[in-house]
Amino acid sequence: MSVPKIVIVGRPNVGKSTLFNWLAGRRLAITDNRPGVTRDRVSHLMDEEDRFFELVDTGGMGMQDEDNLTEQVEDQIDAAIEEADVVLFVVDTRAGLTPLDQEVAKRLRYVDKPIICVANKTDREALEPQADEFYKLGRGKLIRVSALANRNKDELMQMIMEKLPPPGDDAEEPSAPGMKVAVVGRRNVGKSTFINTLAQAERVIVSEIPGTTRDSVDVRFELDGKTFLAIDTPGLTRTKSIRTDIDFYSTHRAQRSIRRADVALLFLDAADRISKTDKQLCSYISEHYKPCIFVVNKWDLQYGKMPTEKWVRYLRDTFQTMWYTPIAFITGQTGKNVKALLNHAQMLYKQSLHRVQTAELNKVVHAAVERQEPPLRKNRRPKIFYGTQVAVQPPTVVLFCSEPSAFSPQYRRYLLGVLRQELDFGEVPIKLYLHERVRDEQGFAK
Repeated sequence: MSVPKIVIVGRPNVGKSTLFNWLAGRRLAITDNRPGVTRDRVSHLMDEEDRFFELVDTGGMGMQDEDNLTEQVEDQIDAAIEEADVVLFVVDTRAGLTPLDQEVAKRLRYVDKPIICVANKTDREALEPQADEFYKLGRGKLIRVSALANRNKDELMQMIMEKLPPPGDDAEEPSAPGMKVAVVGRRNVGKSTFINTLAQAERVIVSEIPGTTRDSVDVRFELDGKTFLAIDTPGLTRTKSIRTDIDFYSTHRAQRSIRRADVALLFLDAADRISKTDKQLCSYISEHYKPCIFVVNKWDLQYGKMPTEKWVRYLRDTFQTMWYTPIAFITGQTGKNVKALLNHAQMLYKQSLHRVQTAELNKVVHAAVERQEPPLRKNRRPKIFYGTQVAVQPPTVVLFCSEPSAFSPQYRRYLLGVLRQELDFGEVPIKLYLHERVRDEQGFAK
């Protein structure tokens, strides 16, 4: 039995995204006073009273999109309603009943699913009588809430729980995705097309208009019987080019997606040069120690014109500190090499989770020191006594030594290279700490 879906619909600016964040208990969807900010379906898995369901935010019904994407936005809304088990029809108590509310009600008239009319922005009890006019829409019992004032959340959740389809006899907790992949890159490099190829459906809007995707959109997909989560992120622009709140929040969402991902796929356009935005993204991925694959997309347009070796050299010269990062050449639109890319991403995920035995780690470290001793400092040679791995994701190694500051950056890079070469961390970032060995009053190492 699939996870039930609770879909939020309504005209623009009734507070759908604010309501979505309020029910989810976290800021997932971008909220802005400007109408038409939400375009794609944004979803979040909820767990209430031992029932799991998916909460889905949608764009404003009847909104004329500024980038002529109205038809695509409406298609996303229709697809969400088609998949819904319960529909939350959101209206605005302060604005009152509008002709566009009535148009939305007409569109829902033939939807054979439970519909709850949610009068949002009922910020105080004195406003509750104003919501009575929404009974004219004929959507049954009305509930008055305020996402901003935190009014009647429990009552709304209880109504949702009552409307959910009964759980099947074999209903189970949804399996957690095996790997979370953030698909990141600047605008118009083919991220959303790639996501739709994974989902085998028009899950997110695809357009040549820069900045089409504004929210981070989670999309579950299956590969070889395993469930994974792909995170479509807004295309980033240079920091100094961020002019609006939407650009700011889109950038924030993309960065948060990198932080919560297991593997980052940095998309690049095969026909374009590497930009400053690409370098900023790469730095952010590196700063957060995320396994990464450089994905050169739209390779079909360059096939026969440019050898892959030239692009590989170009990437290695540009991102010299990430020389260990694998490179993939794909065509997201047709799916060419996509499965191989995902298989490689799984390899990186496993490497990031690998834990090495202390004895094996120390054998490798001591051999590295024997091959190349640390340089002298003030006529003294610093010593490494032993090491241990203390964490995974990223693999984190602590080396206990006599004087951490005596080890030069060059020697630290040498040690990282040895660990990557000799252990199962070949293509993922490693955190390396040099820690001074402290002795207690009896002279024993602590």
